[in-house]
Amino acid sequence: MPSTGGGIREAMRIAYFDCFSGISGDMILGALVDLGLDPEVLRGRLSLLPLSGYRLDVARERRGQLWGTRVKITAEEHGTHRSCGEIRELIAGSALPDSVKEKSLAVVARLAEVEGRLHGLPLDEVHLHEMGAVDSMVDIVGACLGLHELEIERVVGSPLPMGRGFVRCDHGLLPLPAPATLALLQGAPVYDAGQDRELVTPTGAALLTVLASEFGGIPRMRVEGVGYGVGQHPEDHPPNLLRIITGKAEVLLPTEKLLLLETSLDDMNPEIYGYLMERLFAAGALDVNIIPAQMKKNRPGQLLRVLSPQGLRDQLVGIVLSETTSLGVRCLEMERISLPRTIIPVQTPFGRIPVKVARNPEGGYTVAPEYEACRRAALRRRVQIRLVYDEALVRTREHLSKKDALTRRRGDAAR
Repeated sequence: MPSTGGGIREAMRIAYFDCFSGISGDMILGALVDLGLDPEVLRGRLSLLPLSGYRLDVARERRGQLWGTRVKITAEEHGTHRSCGEIRELIAGSALPDSVKEKSLAVVARLAEVEGRLHGLPLDEVHLHEMGAVDSMVDIVGACLGLHELEIERVVGSPLPMGRGFVRCDHGLLPLPAPATLALLQGAPVYDAGQDRELVTPTGAALLTVLASEFGGIPRMRVEGVGYGVGQHPEDHPPNLLRIITGKAEVLLPTEKLLLLETSLDDMNPEIYGYLMERLFAAGALDVNIIPAQMKKNRPGQLLRVLSPQGLRDQLVGIVLSETTSLGVRCLEMERISLPRTIIPVQTPFGRIPVKVARNPEGGYTVAPEYEACRRAALRRRVQIRLVYDEALVRTREHLSKKDALTRRRGDAAR
């Protein structure tokens, strides 16, 4: 982690999902309970979801030489296939905490997106089959609840083992890894485990790929707890367990590895640059700069710089080579250090304005109203845009001041 000297150091709670024997929704629940999530608290929080007709049983079980917790969900209904729209209504209309609803809805949307793409259906018409059943919905919402209750702020996943053979489901006999699982794991590291059974279920894949910020080895942290979630298979080689390791890491600012793509241009029609930038941003570029430069042979030109996620290198390079006169692109690996940010919608006399808020290392806030929202409000109300901008800043700072005061009072009460 980078250091900025005298900045505020905060301890972030991390959960590392060690998927040495795969992952499924019930294995995640079992590992979270094994870490200390109270089953009665889990049952109570799940009752906020308007869903009935199931029983949640918790027991200790052994796999090989290791003990863990098995969470088994027994549903009364069978063959119920809810659409994505129906599931979203159930979750959005519940009394669950907002962060739990947000994460659960993101998992459902990811599953629906994949199923829709595989079967050629619009998002809200997708019926999630196994994922729309009661037990899978409890797995999804329960996993998000468990992370919320254990105050996990960051999830990191290990590379995922892939099984072989076939699995029978509502779509018939499918090859392993299941098509939905493979689609969900695009961009995630996988390897052949050499086992003839399903190791990673679609529900497990959806949960991990939505909740995890990255994949790789165990992140640097001070270990606090280890939990083992027991899977339904009795195999001992390796034992059918999911291990979740939790700990705290001192962080100043998040760091991510990105790519800087650049090329020099001195013979291109300047009218094309606007279209080029639009294509690059639409394809996933994080930033695009066009900088005046003095070229060889003393010709004026432009330096095109594109900031890219690592997985989009070839796609963005292809656009540059197709839309410009360049014959080559330089590619540099770099680190970006950025402030964690959230969007806070504030109510102003000109309407609701989303504002980007980040906590800086010295404890203050960096606040930036969203330009497009301010522009639309200014046009709609026929006022100067700076009036909308200034009003959004004032309302946001008032909100943050009240929030900080409430946090201090809670801290004083706890002491």
